[in-house]
Amino acid sequence: MKRFLLYAVLVVGAFVSVFPYLLVVLTAFKDRAQLHTTAPWLPGDPMTTANLEKLLGGDFPSFILNTLLMTLALTAGQLVFTTFAAYAFARLRFRGREALFWMFVATMMVPVAVTVIPLFLIMRQLDLINTWGGLLVPYILGTPYGIFLMRQFFRGLPAGLEEAARMDGAGPLTILLRVLLPLCKPALGTLAIITVISSWNSFMWPLIITSGDETKVITVALAALKVGIGVDYTAIMSGGLIALVPMVVIFIFFQRYIVRSVVLTGLK
Repeated sequence: MKRFLLYAVLVVGAFVSVFPYLLVVLTAFKDRAQLHTTAPWLPGDPMTTANLEKLLGGDFPSFILNTLLMTLALTAGQLVFTTFAAYAFARLRFRGREALFWMFVATMMVPVAVTVIPLFLIMRQLDLINTWGGLLVPYILGTPYGIFLMRQFFRGLPAGLEEAARMDGAGPLTILLRVLLPLCKPALGTLAIITVISSWNSFMWPLIITSGDETKVITVALAALKVGIGVDYTAIMSGGLIALVPMVVIFIFFQRYIVRSVVLTGLK
């Protein structure tokens, strides 16, 4: 009986979690008339792909490409620069290391909205408004969370590995690249997954720093669909479905690593 109740609760929880996504899919394949004549949880009769064809036949593919490029650039930068910074904080000894690290980590407590205006002013002074540089520079060099995660993982590795490599004449860079990094695949996978998801769904900073179609990402493009009199919810849901598909594909193919990332994040 207890197991039955447990599974019943899990099924209800899964349904509640999946139901909003089901509404997105069903609404994406309705026209504006069907949206008001059929129940939200029922498919259109007949189902139509006109909304998807309209979006994909316009500028939406370029917005998807912009989002993909931004995500790849931020993920690559996060993995590279975060790894070097975390290694320095974990293994290298220099004056003020601990104080500097905890001051850096303390910035995680600052709301993102507080830093938006100073970042925008800096980008304006550097003439990076509405450019790829302005979109990427503030976040491509790593984040406090990523550095904290990788530092904790480095600190958990046996110090004897470095000592043995150092006795063989290896320097800090060789130790990092050839000894420690091969052992850091779980942490790097965790960081990559978190960065991909957060970058793909990023909205506030791209909305503020970009204004042209050349750098517009998919989240900003979705927000732009709501401009004007009479919001076309079917078009918005179609755009949401297009934005959702890559994340679903990532989950299907990398769910083992996603679960591992959740476990690792909890342990660290």
